[in-house]
This record gives sequence, C-alpha cells and structure tokens, in this order.
Amino acid sequence: MSARLSLAGLQAHPDTGGLRRIAGPASAAWDDVVVESSESDLLPRTVATLAVLMSAAPTTPWQQDALLRRIHERGYRGVAMPGAAGFDPGAQRLAERLGICVLDVKKPIPLARACWMLLQAQDALTLAHVRKVAQSFEYTARDLPDLLRQVSANLGYALALVDETEILHQAGGELDPGLLPAIDFRPWVDFARTDGQAAASVRVDSPSRPGLRLVVFGEGLGESQLASLSVAAEVAMPAIAARILIDEVAEVNDVSASSALLRDFVDARGLADDDVERRMAERGWRTAGHHLGFRMIGRGRLDPLRLLRAVRAGLAGIGAEAHVTTAGRGVSGWLAFSATPAPAAIEGHVQGLRALHGEVARSFAVATGVGSLQRGPQGLATTLDEAADAARIAASRSATGWFVRVDSLGLEQLLLAWTGNDTFVPAAASLLAPLDDAGPDLRPTLSAYLDHESSLVATAQALNLHRNTVALRIRRVQELLGLDLSDPETRLAVHLACRAVRDR
Repeated sequence: MSARLSLAGLQAHPDTGGLRRIAGPASAAWDDVVVESSESDLLPRTVATLAVLMSAAPTTPWQQDALLRRIHERGYRGVAMPGAAGFDPGAQRLAERLGICVLDVKKPIPLARACWMLLQAQDALTLAHVRKVAQSFEYTARDLPDLLRQVSANLGYALALVDETEILHQAGGELDPGLLPAIDFRPWVDFARTDGQAAASVRVDSPSRPGLRLVVFGEGLGESQLASLSVAAEVAMPAIAARILIDEVAEVNDVSASSALLRDFVDARGLADDDVERRMAERGWRTAGHHLGFRMIGRGRLDPLRLLRAVRAGLAGIGAEAHVTTAGRGVSGWLAFSATPAPAAIEGHVQGLRALHGEVARSFAVATGVGSLQRGPQGLATTLDEAADAARIAASRSATGWFVRVDSLGLEQLLLAWTGNDTFVPAAASLLAPLDDAGPDLRPTLSAYLDHESSLVATAQALNLHRNTVALRIRRVQELLGLDLSDPETRLAVHLACRAVRDR
C-alpha cells in the first residue's frame, strides 16, 4: 500500500460507478480495499478496509443489521454494494454508531478499478489521465474556451486558466477565488489547497502571454490524485499555449480587417458603396436604424487591442446592440437601435457608456467622447465623427472626468475639435508665422482681439494697453498677413488658427 484512500478523494475521481454515500462518516478513509462477490467471502482485517461487494444489498432490515455487524466484527470500516440506497433508516443509524461508511454503487467494477488506481497504481492512474487528455485533441476546437471544455470533459476534472490577479477562463466547474492566492506562480508545477478545493497547476509556456498557469482542480483531491493530474496538466499545456497563440493571431487579423472596414465606411461618409455595404453586412454591422457613436482614445501610450478587449467586455452590460473595433490610438464603436429610442433610454445608454469609461479608466488612461443619436448609414458616419471630436476635447478636460458628450458642447468647441488635427495645425502655424517673426507682441494681441469679438476697448483692458496701441498692432497684423479682419469668414478662420496653435 502506497497511499491512504479517502472518501472525498474517491468521490472526486471521474469514474466510480455511480458511487453515493448513504450512511456513516463523510470523512471516512481506508488503508486498503477488498473486492469480493458477497459478504460471506470477506476475511478478517487488521487495518481500516473498504469492502466492495458485487452482490446486491439485502432488502430486509434485520438482514441489513446483521450484515453491518458481521462487517464491523471482521475489521471493515466501509462497504460499497449495489442497492445500498435501500437501507432501512434503522440500519443507517446502526452504521453511524458502528462507524461504518455505507456506499451505494451501481457498477462495482469501475469503483474497484478507481480504488486500485488511487491506492496502489499511481502510474496507471497517471496514464489514464494522460490518455484522456490526448483524446481531447482528436477534435478541432473552435477557440481556447472550447479546447478547455473538451479537455475538462474528457479528463473528468475542472480546468482554469489564470494569472496572478484573475481567473481568465474555466471549464467544468468554478475555481474557488480563495484558491487563486494560494497558487505559487514561481515553480513549474504547484499544488495548492483551501478548505474546499485542491488544485494542481503548471506554468503555461506562452511567449505572448507570460504569467499564466493551467489549473486542474476539484474537491477532496488526495496527494496521489494531484500528482497524477499535474502530469495531465503538463501534457495539456503545450496545446493550450498553441491555442492561445492561434486565437491571438486570429484576433489581430480580425481586428485589423474590422478597423479598415470602419475607416472605409467613415471615409465614404456613409454614402452607398456596394463593397463596403457587403463587408458591413458580413460582419453583422447594421447601418439601418438609429445609432449612438462613441470613441475612446488614449491620453498616453496604450495597446489598442488590450483596450478593445476591455471595452468589449464592458459593452456586454450596456443592454443594447453594440459594435466596436480599434481605430488609431483607441477604439471606435456605436450602439444600434432598430426603432427610435426614447430620450430616457438614450440618457440611460449614455450613462452606461460613462460607467464603462470609468471602469476602463481604472486600467487605462483614456478619454471618451459620445456622439448624438443619428439615423441611417450617413447618420452612423456623422455620430462616429462627432464622437471622435468629443473624445479629442475630452482629452484636455480633466474636470469632466475625461468624458464628453457632443450634445453638451457648443459650436465653437466642435469647430476647435475639427481644427485640432495634424493637417490644420501646421497650416495654422504657417499662416501666423509672419507675426512671430515680427516680434513677441503681435500674435497674443491678435488672439485677445479675436477672443473679445474684435473690440479694441475690451482688448486694451484685457492686455492693460492703450486702445491706440491695440489698433496699431491689429493694423500691422493685417499688413503682415495680407488679410482683412473685417470679413467674418476671414476673422473666423484666423480665430480658429490662433486657438488651434495656442492649444497645441
């Protein structure tokens, strides 16, 4: 005998012939197992032993009592047999008093095989686990969760893929959150326990996702079971690592395609394009109905793909059809509605996007903009553009929590967002360059003059200058730029140029 067999460990085994405890201690454990045809074949024992009987249990109470007493006298501390579930309540109480664990088993042979493996055949138990893991790879998995489900179903134990902070995927059961801190992520193989669960884990050798472990877990697992399951985890691990890489490559390709598609759609301003419409339909992106665009950008360097994963997870709780993909240094997406949503519903969805922004902001430095409700393909392009403008404004507004809704903005702010791009700013700087060459006073004076609605008096008061000084400087500005500031369109363009260069 190389181990001690516990009832909990036996119940954790995937194939015990339908074993079920009927009476006796739940904490029962045995040093040996004897398999016989009937109770009359049992010989006296000097160690705690489990008797596995092939014959059915007696049906009358007095026969059941007699069986239990004879088993107890011969040194047995447990009995498993078909039909034990029919034991009389009086016989069950007798078993409790005698300390005999009564087990009902539909198929004694698989139970006997499981006992033999757990007690005396560690190598056979390990080989059985490895064979079941290998069988899991006979069928192509759709993705990583599907592969974990296949391995778990064949192995008969629950699996989880974890890092030091969270449970990423699990199949076949739920890992006790209290078990995660007990796992040591440093060694290749680790064993961990809590009051309820035990686990064997192995480090996942994945270059793209360091710090992962594959965990096999369950309740009542003994040391021999954990050792065998750790080998099974080692055999499964390379396939898990390969699947992670395959899924990541597929995800990158899919995100790249979806990002390019959204860019083509927005560039077309939502106008009819057969190729774009076909690709949108194939991806399930509905352009009919009503749309509410949103844009989330980084306020520093970040990984757009990681941001996309976080946003996708959060959109599941929004309660509306949602589409999102990467776009530049952030993500763009929209909520879609087949019918016109009520104003209260729109407010609720905006608050949902605000909550999503707050959740994502715990892990990423982001700014979020939300467009207005628009209708149809052209409306979708419009709300996405509005969301991008609002996000650009939000990136400079800590007071709003880096979240801005376009409906709350004025016309001037929208124009400034539009002019704050990499094409307009250099052009604006080139336009104003003659002022900088002429001295340090002209551009600040021009900016203040336009900010004060072309009022010489208000500008003079703001700059603490004489009115005539301001008038002379503005005349000099017009000469250097070759512009007439009395023209409203010219005045607006110069004003936007001043603000864009100043903000940048």
